[in-house]
This record gives sequence, C-alpha cells and structure tokens, in this order.
Amino acid sequence: MASDMEIEIKSSNPAVKAIITGTAPRPAQLAASRGVLPLQQSDLLEVLVALATGDDAELSENARGTLATQNPDDLKGVIADRETAPKILTYFISGDEFPKEVHEAVLTNPETPTPAIVNFSRNTKNGEMLEFISFNQQLMIQTPAIIEAIIANPYRTAEAERRASEIKREFFEKERGAQQIANELRAQGKEAAAEFIEQSEQLSNDLESGGMSFEDAIFLAEFIEVPDSEVDDSWLGLEYLEELYEESEEQRAAIVDKILGEFKMEGDEIGSDRVSAINRILKMGMKDRMKLALKGDREARNILVRDPNRIVAQAVINNARITEQEVEKIAAMRTVPEDVLRLIAINRSWARNYVIIHNLARNPRCPIANSMSILSRMQLRDLAALSKNRNVSDAVRRQALRLAQARTGR
Repeated sequence: MASDMEIEIKSSNPAVKAIITGTAPRPAQLAASRGVLPLQQSDLLEVLVALATGDDAELSENARGTLATQNPDDLKGVIADRETAPKILTYFISGDEFPKEVHEAVLTNPETPTPAIVNFSRNTKNGEMLEFISFNQQLMIQTPAIIEAIIANPYRTAEAERRASEIKREFFEKERGAQQIANELRAQGKEAAAEFIEQSEQLSNDLESGGMSFEDAIFLAEFIEVPDSEVDDSWLGLEYLEELYEESEEQRAAIVDKILGEFKMEGDEIGSDRVSAINRILKMGMKDRMKLALKGDREARNILVRDPNRIVAQAVINNARITEQEVEKIAAMRTVPEDVLRLIAINRSWARNYVIIHNLARNPRCPIANSMSILSRMQLRDLAALSKNRNVSDAVRRQALRLAQARTGR
C-alpha cells in the first residue's frame, strides 16, 4: 500500500489515512474495501478509489466492485463538490462503466484534472458524452488536446465533431491577429489581457507585419492583471505626451542592458525567463510599455519601474495593484527617475509607512524638498544616522542634525 508521502490524502479522518497508507489492521482494510465501515460518503469514496487503484489485488477487486454499486445520486453530490479529491474525479471519468449523470458531474467540476478529461475524450465509446464536452468551449480552448481527442474518437457524434472542428478552426488555425488573440484570452477568462491586446495599436501592426510572433504577444499578455475599470490615467497630462517617443534599436538594447545590470547589482536572480521577459517587453513601443506598466503584474512592474523614461516608470507607481512592499523597495532604488520618488513622497497612504519614508530620506535621488518634509517624521536614531550619511545632500544632513539636536535639547 502507498505511503502518505506518495499520495495526497484530502480527508482529515485518521481512519481514512490509516487505511490508505496500509497501517490499519487487515480486517479494517477488507471491511473498507467492501464499503461496510461507517464513513461519510466523501471519505468512503476516497478510501475505495485508493484501494481500487492500489497494488493489493484482493482489496482492489473488492473496492472496484463496491464502487460499481454506489448510488448515482449519492455519487453526484460528492463529485460535484470542488473539495473532492482529484483522484476520485479521475477514477470516475476513467471509463464508460458509470452512469451519464456521474460523468456529467465530473466533467462540470472545474477541479477535474484536464489530463483525465483528455484521456476520457480519447477513449470513451459514449458519443453523447463527447457532445457534452464539446459544448464547453472555454475548456477546449484552454486544453486543445481535448479537441484533437474528440475529432480522433471514432464514436464521436456529428454534432461533437462539428463543434470541436469549429473551435479548432476559429481559435487555432486562422491567422493569429490581435483580435483573434484577444478573443482567445477572453474565452479563457483573461479580460484584462484581452483589453490590453485590443487597445495596443503597435501590437496589432507588429502581428500583421510579422514583427511580433503570436507566442510573444501571448507571453506579454500573461503579465496583465489590471482591468480597464481599475486604471486611473488622470495623472497623464498633455505635458507628458511629447516624452512618449520611440527609441532606436540601439537605444532599446541599451535599456535592456541597463535593466539587467540593475538586477545583477541588487543581487536579484537573472534567470532565462526574466531575460526573455525583459527582451520581449522592450520590443514594445513606449505607449504600450506605459500601458503595461499601468496594467501589468508584479514582475512587469519590477521591470518597468527601471525604464529610463519617466512616464513609463511613473505609470508603475500609478498601477492599481502595486503593493506597499514594492513601494518600499522602489523608494530605496537609486536608479529610478526623481519623479517616481516625488510621487511616492506625496502619497498620503504611503506616507504612513515608516519604511517608505525612511528609504526616501536616505535616497540621494529623492528631491530635496520632499526629503526635507519627511525629516520631521523620522525617529531620533534615524535622524542622527542621516546627519552622518555622506550619500545624501549637505542640506539634508544639516537639517537632520538640527532636528536631532532640537529633540535632545542641545
């Protein structure tokens, strides 16, 4: 019998764990395999499935027989529950011996492992169930292998084949333009990413001209997490628009080197995934990078706050999902534009975070006027340390010293 290190046991019942791991007495295991132990339905199914798929021939045969006699109505209640162990769901979709209503309950449970659905779609002789699967467009878009399995199954119905073929043609065989990609993302529930692709004029042009591959567009869209409804671009006044210029290839290559150099200097990991992300993001024009900064996830923000263009970096600070922990780190960075540090300093919410204001005060790039206004909120020991800090301006050191002396009565 498998140990609890080899199999995930969802139940908290110690009797279930003992039976599945083989530590229970043999009579208890035999009783469990025949379904005569007083267990609630979900625990009983977890035990029976574990025994039915285990190595003990006697227990396996007993458990399979017991599972075959379970009341379909009782099964449906457990199988429809998202907390049900994935192994149970996989078992009940592994063959055609269970009733239609049981299969439908498994197929509509979002926690059912997709490999199990692919395997069922490939091997079932029940054309009606293939048709049932074909109506779940989102599932087939997310797992194209299901489409291929339905089309290849000789027991498919004409309707199942038609729907699977239409989805394959519509989403996987047409030329992948921006709108097509947006449709696929929306079908997968990625509304924010779909909006980003639809609104990006450059991405549309690059996809049509071959300047950007479908894979690159999808890769970039995966960074998007903020929907339009959460974006506030009221800070982006007309005076900024002239700074949304397009760089040359050489300038973009220099920006890539700058960002990679900063990550290395800070001791951050520079894996191949991050290098690929930076290169792909920098292929985008300035306007699209600004939109990505406003709508992107933590990794996108971490990259784009280092963009030398102040508009892109400021957009990161205006991202609705940015966290205080991220702002604490940015406040200490000596490579971000002064405008970014000024935005942080005047934000009332962040001003209540002592780590943020302390980092700003010690940052030589923080505008002097903002640093001065921060000093009065700093603790005495930090003022004393700042008065000796040669990295900040003389004016900040002198003011820190005056405030420290005033508090100590000197």
